[in-house]
Amino acid sequence: MQKLATAVDQVVVMTDAARERLRCEYEVDPRKITMIPHGATVSTDASGVRGGRPTLVTWGLLGPGKGIERVIDAMATLKDLPGQPRYLVAGRMHRKMSAAGGESYRYALAERARSRGVEASVDFDTGYRNVAMLTALIQSAAVVVVPYDSGDQVTSGVLVDAVANGRPVVATAFPHAVELLASGAGIVVPHDDPEALTTALRRVLTQPRLSGAMAAEARRLAPDMAWPVVASAYHRLARAILTRRPAWAWR
Repeated sequence: MQKLATAVDQVVVMTDAARERLRCEYEVDPRKITMIPHGATVSTDASGVRGGRPTLVTWGLLGPGKGIERVIDAMATLKDLPGQPRYLVAGRMHRKMSAAGGESYRYALAERARSRGVEASVDFDTGYRNVAMLTALIQSAAVVVVPYDSGDQVTSGVLVDAVANGRPVVATAFPHAVELLASGAGIVVPHDDPEALTTALRRVLTQPRLSGAMAAEARRLAPDMAWPVVASAYHRLARAILTRRPAWAWR
């Protein structure tokens, strides 16, 4: 990383946490680091269709490390809340998992739900979604859950998409979640505290004023994540680099 940073004009990171990691762990010159946020398709209509049972949603390629088990366990104490919330896990198996064991991991998650007595409250959806369909899925969520095992993850596209769509988030305390949700768009819980996760989900599901405030803060943050805004930031950076370099450097 140090060699790469020395060879290039500028290093782009998507979070302040990543900037600090480059600066502190790899001794990259802070003047060479530019933060441009992860882009997202920002919804122009955050109303969504959220009739029926309140839905907790996690999506993405499925595999160990996503923390799905945490939420399945939490559903054992949430299933009897008013409205009988359900947990929807959307996404196909990661191709490495599929190659190694087919659908065995998903089957193990389904068995976990059965053993916890929540098989009627946990659903798996393996269908492919284009951008419009994914937006509709996110919009349908009462709360997006990002329960990742990693304590080091400095960027999460799922987290960004949730905020860009104006949905409340409950996430484990990986660096990007701590940073992006600090102003109130979500609740961050310790990785190894099942009670904290359950309590956070219960609060969002049963306190409309809280979930409304979280959604409003997410909508306030969303415009800075829009792809045109992000693209403009990269364009400005590229022009600045071209301006700094002498003409002979391009020959």
